[in-house]
Amino acid sequence: MEGHVENECVLMSDDGRVWLESAKLLESEMEEGSVLLRTILAEVCGTDVHLLHGRLNTVPYPIIPGHVAVGQVHSIIGSVFDVEGVQIEVGDVVTYLDVIGTCNSCLTCLVDKQTTRCPCRRVMGITCSANAKSVRGLLGGWSSYIYLPPNTKIIKLPKGLSARTFMSGGCGLPTALHAIERASMRIMDRVVIQGSGPVGLLAALLAQASGALQVVVVGGPAHRLNVVMKFGIKATINIEEIRTAPERREMVKEIMGGRLADVVIEATGRPEAVAEGLELCRDGGTYVVVGQYTDNGSIDINPHFQINRKNITIKGSWGSDFSHFYRGVQFMAQMSHLPWDLVVSRVYALKDAKDALASVEKLEVFKALLDPRIA
Repeated sequence: MEGHVENECVLMSDDGRVWLESAKLLESEMEEGSVLLRTILAEVCGTDVHLLHGRLNTVPYPIIPGHVAVGQVHSIIGSVFDVEGVQIEVGDVVTYLDVIGTCNSCLTCLVDKQTTRCPCRRVMGITCSANAKSVRGLLGGWSSYIYLPPNTKIIKLPKGLSARTFMSGGCGLPTALHAIERASMRIMDRVVIQGSGPVGLLAALLAQASGALQVVVVGGPAHRLNVVMKFGIKATINIEEIRTAPERREMVKEIMGGRLADVVIEATGRPEAVAEGLELCRDGGTYVVVGQYTDNGSIDINPHFQINRKNITIKGSWGSDFSHFYRGVQFMAQMSHLPWDLVVSRVYALKDAKDALASVEKLEVFKALLDPRIA
């Protein structure tokens, strides 16, 4: 990372190099119905690591990363309301849905009801270019200011829900909510979560809240599993200690009284976990793949033994929509008593974004946040 100036944006060039550019904020360039936020906190997540390495083929570099953030309303052009009809006002602390573009006109949106797969879908911090040298280019959280175009879905943080607590859920929460929804869980289901990062932790908590009889988290390293256990997830399997898939399968059976899982949710991002996850499902079970956000390679599976003969239901889970985002805010407001401070390992200054990315990539932190207000 090169240089540092006040009120800067972190941009990403087409070769993956992180660089800085000062942001000229001109309210006169804002559109009717738009909002300008002063950033309070922005997330550094696994998606940002993929962006750094150019693993997503639809990204219009340069961009400003940071697709989930919280900010204070700095200025508004016209009247803006949230989904409940409450007017957004200067000074409000808000978050927003990062998806700012689905057409709501195509077969995918209107007939298939799969808005996360709309070909016109645009996501702040991921698929929105920062080429515009004006306020309209501030479409990501890694900046002192964030521009919310007209019709952005904005939610005020509920009373008692701090920005830091909400960001402990961050982007992982709507992702996990969608995965739980796709799993069609039933009361007293036995559940295995593959992965002990933010999505894995939140999927485990949501599974418990949905009435699971047992929840087992398979993951690592140990410091992440320690956080998971402090949230009340009693059964964990450390892949750095129990090193082979057959051993882990037998351990799951032991924990579950000789049974395998009714539902398995993959939240690792590692292709080899998919083959293992199929083995952790009982006959007739459900397997949800949510962690394979980028192409990390292929795996060998046996369709006869691992899928067909076991009568398994396999579902993908891509992104999230407003329903997941809205319910995520409600969930965090209701669960603010949980030890969320354990999730945020470190808050970095904007100038240290490169260090934050490195720590996330190496799994040295559970979650990293950026605070542009830090000098």
